[in-house]
Amino acid sequence: MSQNQNMEKFDMKIVHDKFQASLQEEDDIDLELYLESFEELSKFFNLMGTVFGFVSKDLRQKMDHLNSLLKDNDTSHKYKTVKTMIEHEKENDLLQRKGYVSGSRTLLRIHRGLDFIQLFLKKVSELEDQATTVVACREAYDQTLAKHHSFIIRKGAQVAMYTLPTREQLLKRVCGDEEEIKKAVNLLPKTLEASSIVYMRIDTLYTVHNLHDLP
Repeated sequence: MSQNQNMEKFDMKIVHDKFQASLQEEDDIDLELYLESFEELSKFFNLMGTVFGFVSKDLRQKMDHLNSLLKDNDTSHKYKTVKTMIEHEKENDLLQRKGYVSGSRTLLRIHRGLDFIQLFLKKVSELEDQATTVVACREAYDQTLAKHHSFIIRKGAQVAMYTLPTREQLLKRVCGDEEEIKKAVNLLPKTLEASSIVYMRIDTLYTVHNLHDLP
């Protein structure tokens, strides 16, 4: 049995429900619920296989770091939401402190990953079952993550994309049987709507605080 078959399948409902629940008052985002949603999205990357193994590994490290800040009794309350995290790190000059890995910088990398995956899912949803997902992936990547990757990583990703299967094969690999695929496809529009709101809220906070170019 292949490694992908042994892995737990991707659950669209978890992504939708956690993103929806993460929406807080005053256009804020609950960081823990956001990460729980992204935990499920990371399965999508893993189940796609080696094509985005480098993205999956990087996102795993970033999520682990943010979860450690959330679990630390000294910092957990300051990292309850995206807004409180940014304000705390700005007020304490932590954003670019040498030797300190800021939560804001870490979330920015995950934020960029969300930009890619929601665009890729949208493009896949528009394909016929027998259509290849290569073009959808390349277009989504070029419009999002490629802007932040080095030449070598971009070239590696472009080569790996040619191993991507058809829409039908991808959905089977990621979701499982026909019933689960149908549930995921039906819920995808609402999931993308929720993820878009989450994405725009975080994007706006980073714009307001001028944090999009954090090194």
